[in-house]
Amino acid sequence: MRFEGTSGYVATDDLKVAVNAAIALERPLLVKGEPGTGKTVLAIEIAKALSAPLIEWHIKSTTKAQQGLYEYDAVTRLRDSQLGDARVKDIRNYVKRGKLWDAFVADERPVLLIDEIDKADIEFPNDLLQELDRMEFFVYETGETIHARRRPIVVITSNNEKELPDAFLRRCFFHYIRFPDPDIMRAIVEVHFPGIKQRLVADALKLFYEIREVPGMKKKPSTSELLDWLKLLMVEDISAETLRERDPKRLIPPLHGALLKNEQDVHLFERLAFMARRESR
Repeated sequence: MRFEGTSGYVATDDLKVAVNAAIALERPLLVKGEPGTGKTVLAIEIAKALSAPLIEWHIKSTTKAQQGLYEYDAVTRLRDSQLGDARVKDIRNYVKRGKLWDAFVADERPVLLIDEIDKADIEFPNDLLQELDRMEFFVYETGETIHARRRPIVVITSNNEKELPDAFLRRCFFHYIRFPDPDIMRAIVEVHFPGIKQRLVADALKLFYEIREVPGMKKKPSTSELLDWLKLLMVEDISAETLRERDPKRLIPPLHGALLKNEQDVHLFERLAFMARRESR
């Protein structure tokens, strides 16, 4: 099993090395990077490239590690017993399998995505240490131990919202997805928009990277936002010449709502435009 990227995902050489190292070591691949750099999509593309089933576990602030194993619905069982439902005789009817359970018993070796693990409580990663290490867990209600038929390929993503425990980090292979340079970004654009006008791409990328370098931005535009912006530029038939203009009144790029996602950054560019107009008088 080797990952070499796919036709729909531009993977750098160091990312390919990280994925294949994690597969060879049979350790979870912990992927960090700016939002919008393709961390979640990576797991989807690994599954496609290896023709493996994909199991996705998207983490929220309220998610508990136990939910990834299983949940026991005691309330429903009590209600059914009061109604005389015959199902109460088998407690397994009230044990709901979690995503790790699904991954452990999958017929084929799956790719398990644990997405945005840093959203959960700080104890969440530690609560999964033993299960991810030993690839087994015990179901107290039924008295059975669930063993992984085959070790899944585990991809864990993090946006660095909080630090992860050292004990958890030791068990992972780590990779940080750097923000794409212009050459890689051009290749990504070509994958999503085959045959796009190269002059438009060149001027759009130039403006895009200039925006990212403006000091004081609260949220720099990401790859996904660039793709949205380019799509709008094509739909609205915005020319490369329009992007190339350096009129002080046009410091805010056309259709900037695709790139600037909060009022603080919009106001920042409005102030820069105002200062540029004053200096040009």
